Amino acid sequence: MTHLPFIVTAYGLGVLIPLGFALDAFRRVRTARRRLAAIDPRLQGRARR
Repeated sequence: MTHLPFIVTAYGLGVLIPLGFALDAFRRVRTARRRLAAIDPRLQGRARR
């Protein structure tokens, strides 16, 4: 019996879980910037992104 499937699964999870966290953080930052731009008077004069 080989342990290769377990090793591949461990490495896969080691890559996919942090990638999922990074994508979620990117989405949250983008949403937060958009919400801040809507209420911050300092950003009202700048062009919308």
